[in-house]
Amino acid sequence: MKTAIIILLALAAIFIFVQAYIAKTTSDTEQQEYEVIEQDGDFEIRYYPSAIMASVSVDGNYSNSSGTGFRILAGYIFGSNSENMKIPMTAPVHMSEDSSGYFMSFVMPSAYELEKLPVPDNGQVRLHESSPAHMASVRFSGFANDEKIDQYKKQLRRYLEKNEISYTEPFIFLGYNPPYQMVNRRNEVMVKIEY
Repeated sequence: MKTAIIILLALAAIFIFVQAYIAKTTSDTEQQEYEVIEQDGDFEIRYYPSAIMASVSVDGNYSNSSGTGFRILAGYIFGSNSENMKIPMTAPVHMSEDSSGYFMSFVMPSAYELEKLPVPDNGQVRLHESSPAHMASVRFSGFANDEKIDQYKKQLRRYLEKNEISYTEPFIFLGYNPPYQMVNRRNEVMVKIEY
């Protein structure tokens, strides 16, 4: 019995150490810049300046398209490009949906210029600059799935309608953490607004 308890305590200590290390490296990752204009609990109105993005379109819902999109974009930043250049990962990963499927985007580090980025080897990857925009967002924790994203889209929609704020779809899901981070996860749903 004592041996089992010692083993369980050792495994728990290892788990806590690994998760703390993952959380630390995640917090050191460059995050897309924005300015908070207003805050109301988990809801925020933000201003996002333009950013350089690498995007890909994938079929399906969030659950089955997120892995495919992530692999394609990760390939680009890990060196599958005209210069075999490795580009640092940033946060968050953006996902949005329209009638043709899901779009996933990685934000390129702020030090990079669009014209100087290497050409993707995979023709599905599109490099572009986003337009500056005011966005409304709602934050939630844990692991995201289609049902949870829909739940927070509805919450954000109700909040905007209650406050008479006009918005333009699509809603965008933002994921900030790697899939192997089990605790202290950050997710958001946001949408462009008239401000």
